[in-house]
Order: sequence, then structure tokens, then C-alpha cells
Amino acid sequence: MTFKEMTLTCSEPMPKSIKVNRIIKKIQGSVEGPTVVFFAGIHGNEAAGVNALIEVFEHLKTEDVKGTIYGIKGNLKALETGQRYIDEDLNRVWTKNRLKDLDSKKHLNIEEQEQKDLFAILNDIISTNLGPIYFIDFHTTSSQTLPFITINDALINRKFGKLFPVPIVLGIEEYLEGPLLSYINELGYVSLGFESGQHDDVEAITNSISFIYLTLVFTNSIAIDKVIGFPIHYNQLKTKSKDLIDIFEVVYLHRIKNGDVFAMEKGFESFQSIKKHTFLAVSNNKPIASKYNAKLFMPLYQTKGNEGFFIIKRIKPFFLKLSSLLRKIKADNLLILLPGISWENKDKHTLRVNLKTARFFAKSFFHLLGYRNKQIDASHIRLNNRERAAKQIMYKDEMWF
Repeated sequence: MTFKEMTLTCSEPMPKSIKVNRIIKKIQGSVEGPTVVFFAGIHGNEAAGVNALIEVFEHLKTEDVKGTIYGIKGNLKALETGQRYIDEDLNRVWTKNRLKDLDSKKHLNIEEQEQKDLFAILNDIISTNLGPIYFIDFHTTSSQTLPFITINDALINRKFGKLFPVPIVLGIEEYLEGPLLSYINELGYVSLGFESGQHDDVEAITNSISFIYLTLVFTNSIAIDKVIGFPIHYNQLKTKSKDLIDIFEVVYLHRIKNGDVFAMEKGFESFQSIKKHTFLAVSNNKPIASKYNAKLFMPLYQTKGNEGFFIIKRIKPFFLKLSSLLRKIKADNLLILLPGISWENKDKHTLRVNLKTARFFAKSFFHLLGYRNKQIDASHIRLNNRERAAKQIMYKDEMWF
């Protein structure tokens, strides 16, 4: 049997809850090297990453490791009960204002307590490790899905993410408020989210295990010859993603508002092709149909969550290359010469755009230059640039760079 014919299997049932300490394990290698930080269980009903990390750490040998590897659990209380969260979504609270308020608030809810603990660990890792530092966050979905990567749209994330034989979805940060990896990416570090499969599917554990091993090899934390069956792990992800390695962009989110009664039509999967006018869901007794010929992404089949479904479209390679070129020559420096556009502050990471005078610029134009927008008010948007924050010097000597 060849490597291409071999697949990995995981016969153990998915546990409904998990009781473990915050730090699954920390391995300090025998020689200097990168720091790789794995997060899992930020959502308490997504235990596949936790189980995968426990499995892998049991087999890693300190003498084989370069640098430092961390396995960290997110929402301990939610993991114990198998719920997505207790009081609020722990993956929607990582904004500068929320972090600033942690020390001054007299009463913290469950997720704020979890966040405070994680924030202290994160700061300690960043302050005690020179780099390069990598952050990986494991998740699963409520629907059937191919394994895939989500990234904030910075070139260092694109380059590193392309090493893995799975599709990449970028731009999701434009639609979500306060994901953990968006905060880390704003600090300039390589950070990937890996969605390994459906919540209770044992294949999600297997995919996560393979992703861990690939990450450790691609970051040069472990030599490829120290990972038994590395081609099998690579083939596991390649096979389960059905050889789909394109880069996609989020173009639409159906947001569920407080009080909405939302129900997704049964049987949809992530990356399923849909036609315009396809009936997708019912919200407050009104049918919702697709406005796009595109692909459906992360349809919601659970009670907790504010994102009903996303729509994604493939980005053509020409535009990926063009955006890379424009960012390398820092073409965005010319934007402030245009009417209605100015830097928000001196660090030149954020643009402020007056929609009344700059309304002729399409969102896709700013995307090419690395900017993602957030609405400030009815007449202004704030555009954040991932490239200017990216710590490219930290990664310039990495083999993938």
C-alpha cells in the first residue's frame, strides 16, 4: 500500500465533555527554535482539538523538539459542560476595549474570567519568547465540512497557510467582532484557525492530529524524519479536503440578531456550491435565499451562535498576485492623497474613510491593499491594515517565507 492509498482513522468516540488543566502541556526543546502555540476548546462544544493535542503530546519527545511548543485550552467551564459558552462567546471578546476593562471590572462573567487567564498566559508567552512565534486555534463546525484554514488577510498568513493541503478562507475578520486570532494578528504574528470537521465526528480529531504534525514540521519545530508517517498525515488532509486548495473570500454573512428565530434548511455543508435564489434558511418565518452564485460556508446547525451562514467566493490567482505586489511596494501610501481618506493616527495602520466623498471606491479595491473595514458610523468606515502590523522581519529567515 502506498502513502497515497493510506488514510488515518480514529475509532475512539468523541467525548461530550473534557476535564483537564488550562495548559495541556508545554515542551521546552533541547535546542533553540520557534515557539508554537496551539489553542483548542475556545468553544466548549468543540473538543476535537483538545483531544488531538493530548494525543500528540503523549508521543512527542523533548529531544526531538526545537524551541517551545504549548498546548492551551480555552474555555474550561464550557468544555466541562460541552457547551459553546456559558455567558458569552469567548471568541468574540478579544477587542482592545474589552481587554482594557478586564482589570477594572468588579464582577467578571465566566468567559471574562477565562479570558483574563488566557490573556495573562498569552502575554507571558510573547514576553518570554523571541520568536518566530506561531499561533494555531482549533475549531469544528456544526455542519459537515471539508477541513479548512481561516486567516486574517496578511501575506505572512497566506504564505504559511499555503503549505497545508486544505482550502483557505480569508476576510472573516471583517464580519466578526473580537475573535482571538484577530487580536493576535493585529500584534503582527502568524496566526491560523483550523476547522477540522463537524463537532462530534471522530474524523475531526484525526484531521487535527495531522494538522499538528504538519505545523510542527513546517515551523521547523520537529524534523520531518522524526514524524512517523508524515506523508500519511499530509495525505489525510489532502484527501479529506478533496484536493481543494483554493483561497476563498467571505462576501456575505447572515447575522442573527437578538430575538430572531432562525432555522437553517437541513442538509447543507460548508463549501457546497449554491446558485442564486437557492432557499437556505428561515428567519422570523421569512424565507432566505442566496443572492450569489457561490459557495455556502459554515451554515449554523446549533442553538448558540450569531452567524447563520456565510457566503464565500474563490479569489482568482491573478488578484492574489496583484495584491501581493501592491502590498510589497506599499501602494497604500498613495491612498491619503485621495479625497475623503486619511490616516486615523500616527502609526499609519488604520485609514479613516468618509463614505460621502470616497463612495466611488469598492471594498475589493481596499482588500487588494490589505485593508479590512469596520463601520464607525453612518458616514465613516475604519480600515485596518494587516501588512503594516505584520512582523515580517521575525519570519524572514523561515523556509516558507
